[in-house]
Amino acid sequence: MSSGAVRAWYLVHKWTSLVCTLFLLMLCLTGLPLIFHEEIDYLSEGERPLPQVAEGAPEKNLDDALQTALAQFPGEIPLFMSFDVEQPVVNVTTGPHPRATVEEMNFISIHRPTAEPVRTPDDEGVMHFLLQLHTDMFLGLGGELFLGFMGFLFFVAIVSGVVVYTPFMRKLRFGTVRLSRNNRAKWLDTHNLLGIVTLMWASVVGLTGVVNTLSTPLVDIWRANELAEMVAPYEGKPVPEQFSSLDAAVKTAMEAAPGMTPQFVAFPGVRFSSNHHYAVWLRGATPATEQLFTPALIDAETGELTDMRSMPWYMTVLRLSQPLHFGDYGGLPMKILWGLLDIASIVILGSGLYLWLARRSLPAPGSRHVPAGMAHAHEEEAGLMPQPNPAE
Repeated sequence: MSSGAVRAWYLVHKWTSLVCTLFLLMLCLTGLPLIFHEEIDYLSEGERPLPQVAEGAPEKNLDDALQTALAQFPGEIPLFMSFDVEQPVVNVTTGPHPRATVEEMNFISIHRPTAEPVRTPDDEGVMHFLLQLHTDMFLGLGGELFLGFMGFLFFVAIVSGVVVYTPFMRKLRFGTVRLSRNNRAKWLDTHNLLGIVTLMWASVVGLTGVVNTLSTPLVDIWRANELAEMVAPYEGKPVPEQFSSLDAAVKTAMEAAPGMTPQFVAFPGVRFSSNHHYAVWLRGATPATEQLFTPALIDAETGELTDMRSMPWYMTVLRLSQPLHFGDYGGLPMKILWGLLDIASIVILGSGLYLWLARRSLPAPGSRHVPAGMAHAHEEEAGLMPQPNPAE
């Protein structure tokens, strides 16, 4: 590679890194506790106490659980019902109308066997704050897309960093940290070493983060195409005045997809359904398929299955990217690994910022303190501007 090409890649690495570094630091710092959000919630709140089931008492169904939830918020309508994968609990989200904002929604957990409320989680806690900051910086879709662009710049910085790193490392053995040199050289070696060690992980987490920021546009594309086609026969029909049994609707969906379990139900009128259907979202029952969702549309008036189809490829990519981004598909060991790699990324970003600030503090070439060319020579000595092989 020519000297000019190396310098061009160096400038790409420098400016993409500088633009995204502060935002990536924020994402890494907020992402670290989010990796362990389940463990943190358990330590701070303890195990969720569940009501005792009286001997011989008939088990309640989903309709009973729904009525209990609606009784807690008079005048509101159901929006979503999700199913806890570890306990016999359903989580019901209600609101004043089908297109309620997050601020307008209420959330309550219901014990399925007894249809008794468990508790209403505190959505204003520290973890909720960190999640919002990490997701969109409290700026909605604009914030999500902006952070997605920062993630893309991060990936470009990784690629350009590898290109810049390769000729530089021809002068040193892999893993060398020149402890006898000045602080800039030591931090440069540490920055390069950690960057190469975490290369694949940082690329995967960065790209899955970009995909996650596209969640809203991708769902809108699915609604405009797949969902619109599924509900086309019901176009123009009014919203039913009376809804059929929710419990029966979920059972109908499960019968149509043996081996799958319900993940959540979207009620008529919300984004993930239509004005005339329960959308029962089913997921695979094995570790390999639990992230793959299949929506089944149940006529909310008659209780009949009207359509069910697999999600398109882009929605599958979105679903698979979410657990991969936070490392929550392999239990606590995977989370610990993700946490360690996240800390390494914080060191990489912090050291990169330090190297840039330290470089700016050097006397300018040609000044009366440093002879012309010495500052640039010092950069080359430290490895900040690696030189190509003369044979190339």
